[in-house]
Amino acid sequence: MEYDLELKRIENEIKKTKAKNVLLQLPDGLKPKALEIVDYLEKNTKANIIVWLDTCFGACDIPVGLKNIDLLVHFGHAKWKN
Repeated sequence: MEYDLELKRIENEIKKTKAKNVLLQLPDGLKPKALEIVDYLEKNTKANIIVWLDTCFGACDIPVGLKNIDLLVHFGHAKWKN
């Protein structure tokens, strides 16, 4: 099965926000793609890409207490509505 990971969209957001440190939060099923995602984003942006490898149960499971993260990217979650 192929997924559209919208890497170009993430690349554009990193550039738009000038994010230096980007945290990727992936559900377990996408974690095998982590290196592919990191390689693409680091090649196409100047950002340091960090992968959150702990559990991930949706948009309510945001890693807290992290410092120096400019942008948090969730994969596989429904859009958060305010």
